[in-house]
Amino acid sequence: METKRIPREKTKLFEEGATLSKGTVLQGRYEIIRTVGIGGMGAVYQARDKRFPKVAKLCAVKEMINSAPDLHLRELSIKNFEREANILATLNHPAIPKIFDYFSEGNRSYLVLEFIEGQDLESLLQRTTSFLPEEQVISWAIQICDVLSYIHNHKPNPIIFRDLKPSNIMLNNQDRIVLVDFGIAKVFQMGQKGTMIGTEGYSPPEQYRGIAEPRGDIYALGATMHHLLTKRDPRREPPFTFHECPPRSLNPAVSERLEAVVMKALQYEIEDRYSSAEEMKAALQSILIAREEPSATPGTVAFVSGQGVLPVWEFACEDEVRSSPTVAEGILYIGSYDNNLYALDAKTGRFIWKYATEGGIASSPCVWRDMVLVGSEDRVFYAINARTGSIAWTCPTGERIRSSPRVEYNQVFFGSDDGHLYAVSAQSGRVTWKFQTLKPVRSSPAISDDIVYFGSDDGHVYALDIQNGNMKWKYRTNRRVTSSPAVDEGLVFVGSMDWNVYALDARSGWAIWRYRTNNAVISSPIIHEGCLYIGSVDGNLYAIETKSGRLIWKFSAEGQITSSPAVAEGAVYFGSVDEHVYSVDLKTGKLRWSFKTGGPVPSSPFVADGIVYIGSTDNKVYALPM
Repeated sequence: METKRIPREKTKLFEEGATLSKGTVLQGRYEIIRTVGIGGMGAVYQARDKRFPKVAKLCAVKEMINSAPDLHLRELSIKNFEREANILATLNHPAIPKIFDYFSEGNRSYLVLEFIEGQDLESLLQRTTSFLPEEQVISWAIQICDVLSYIHNHKPNPIIFRDLKPSNIMLNNQDRIVLVDFGIAKVFQMGQKGTMIGTEGYSPPEQYRGIAEPRGDIYALGATMHHLLTKRDPRREPPFTFHECPPRSLNPAVSERLEAVVMKALQYEIEDRYSSAEEMKAALQSILIAREEPSATPGTVAFVSGQGVLPVWEFACEDEVRSSPTVAEGILYIGSYDNNLYALDAKTGRFIWKYATEGGIASSPCVWRDMVLVGSEDRVFYAINARTGSIAWTCPTGERIRSSPRVEYNQVFFGSDDGHLYAVSAQSGRVTWKFQTLKPVRSSPAISDDIVYFGSDDGHVYALDIQNGNMKWKYRTNRRVTSSPAVDEGLVFVGSMDWNVYALDARSGWAIWRYRTNNAVISSPIIHEGCLYIGSVDGNLYAIETKSGRLIWKFSAEGQITSSPAVAEGAVYFGSVDEHVYSVDLKTGKLRWSFKTGGPVPSSPFVADGIVYIGSTDNKVYALPM
């Protein structure tokens, strides 16, 4: 295991003069002011950029001395140093130092970086005699989650830091976290193995086997938090023994909720940790939001395995919220039965604007370009400017609109209780074509391969040509179809009030299989990795294999499930008439947490940036950490 400890003989070597002296100028530009730190292969200096003669523009110069006698080792060292330069050059985040230059002189290579005034967390920990405050450690960890989320979602390939520890985390003079030393960071490629590398005590078990993946950084963050909270240095302990010393056993001031978060991050098996930095951040945020034990009143969550969440924020409308939210460019849009379409700041819940229609809004909005598209029970379909809340155009229909819109080829498709499916120009609101069924169309259309699929209260599932609205086929169920279809790998999946979930051939409409529940299916299916998730009025959420129709598992709530599920980060989220929002493990069907609102939850969740957004008939919109 490669570590970052500095051998005494190396330190002595630098003390004897191998470091650059004050006043040395590199590339005729960077004047060395002082040595900041010494490592096994070089040093870090504070320098002044002489190209700015009238101001003292400071920078950090990171040095690598390539004195290895073995040619292969020298080449590998240079390659790793260049990799750090290349990685940093692609990153732009306030918690990552900016790179300004890269060059070599003789057997030394240099990176010129943004100079961070402050101290690393290891130095701070050593100078602190008492335990660090829990709130402070949580705040730092949330900031670290932000930067980990940024590098883990880096395009075109994620980046794994691989050496997260207190000495590589700087606290600048604004009390903000900065992640330093990307020397062993790695561009992540699924299934790729590499050299065993990192720092013993902080590195996850799989990294000993040469495996680096994003959840390894989650483990290292857990180890770092454990060290900060307990002062137990993991480098001086046997590897992977955190379970023998939970934080509260060493520091009773640590809360049970924080201990649970840290220990989940430190799970030996990758699959048992948080699935992403966003998920861990949400768990940490919930602790800061609520500093007292929750109760079973509206706006709280039941604890599951010692863990729970409280709302990041909640927003009160003037009537029930049955519409499902959508989030685009940091703004949440949702309708209410108080007749308004709302625009809220997705991070804070802050009100931005609202647009009043003449009827309640059960339709869920869709964002297209700079417009929000939504139907109302006042029989009108609206296009509203997403930034200002002003009207762009309207399209009247013959009855109320509960179907939610979908956009394709600059056309917006939606159903109306007047029995029609409409195709309307998304730019002007002009009707391109409309198709008549025998009953209201409350199902929302699905579009695939130039075919529009939807259900009708006349008991049929329809497939129409997207260009002209001509019918390709229709399939008759035995009851109304208000469920909205999902299309995947040539199959159309949809529920029916006849208690069945259907899989239909997308081209012919032939039934491939059907699965019978114990009551009507109003919920709409979602497909994820070969599995269909859908709720039933019988109170169960079903996980069904898409190819065979075989039941994988089912989860029983205490009320009807008409909400349509959402899948994200290893969990499926949905609401129930029993007034709860549920988070259920995607693979096992076991409850992760349940959140109690003040009324039935027919709204369907929208998940973005680690937050679950959902409405309730208690008149509120909730933002819940995952």
